[in-house]
Amino acid sequence: MNLECFVLGTGGMMPLPGRHLTSALLRRDGDLFLFDCGEGTQVSLRKLNLRWKKISAIFISHTHADHVTGLPGIMMLSSQVDREEPLTIIGPPKIKEYVETARSVLDMYINYEVIIKEINAPCEVYRGEGYAVRAFPLLHSKPCVGYVLEEDTRPGIFHPERAAELGVPRGPLWSRLQQGGVVQASDGTSVFPEQVMGDKRSGRKFAYVTDTKYIPEIASHVSDSDLLICEGMFLSDLEESAAEKKHLTAKQAATIAKDAGGIKKMGLIHYSPRYTMRDLRTLLKEAKTIFPETFLTEDQQQIEIPYDD
Repeated sequence: MNLECFVLGTGGMMPLPGRHLTSALLRRDGDLFLFDCGEGTQVSLRKLNLRWKKISAIFISHTHADHVTGLPGIMMLSSQVDREEPLTIIGPPKIKEYVETARSVLDMYINYEVIIKEINAPCEVYRGEGYAVRAFPLLHSKPCVGYVLEEDTRPGIFHPERAAELGVPRGPLWSRLQQGGVVQASDGTSVFPEQVMGDKRSGRKFAYVTDTKYIPEIASHVSDSDLLICEGMFLSDLEESAAEKKHLTAKQAATIAKDAGGIKKMGLIHYSPRYTMRDLRTLLKEAKTIFPETFLTEDQQQIEIPYDD
């Protein structure tokens, strides 16, 4: 089962040429999930040829303009492609007011069901087959949350040679064992899944953190992530300013990743518009001194999230 992250926008505060406002899309086979929806989200979706009508849920971190200004366009666009499935929009308080006001003022034509859920983190906010999405609190100038999508534990590897040795014939009985059922061997003895299966394997985990003052508690929520997308808005020389504005420096983002443990790689996002590409390379250098598996995200970047085994 494929799991991929598409970075749709990397900018904070204002869009720049080649740098749309913050947004990321996660594709898990046929399911699409959008995290934030900054200005320019539609453009990146089109450039990447992603089927936006298949977006099942949109997870909003908070209702500052640079994280929601693309939302009305996405909603109206979905009405032009004969969408039949409901669209779920999840976020902290005020997201319902924002969506309903936009629909009313813009007189939106919406021909599908819109489900809006306001949440108070920490909590599970969405569940599908084989995975769940949880929200956890961040510390910003208004209610703000981070998200993790984590897959359920997978069965262990099936060992056919063990099944054959125990007298279980190849065919439907092997499949039943892999699904956790008990079967009868040729001699009538019972064969249990644990006799032919390896240890259970972990699923994959994706974490999304943006717009927050540094708080150590974030680390416990994002631990063991295969991919952490995390705000790294400022260089360390602006740490005091970042704290006042309740944002992270790249070094603070790296500290979170290091302290969390088990994170395979971290992509920085939500860059201050003051920084050029050369500046961003300095920002990356600072982060890598603490967490070497850090990289800079770029607009329209595609990131594979493979299984460990």
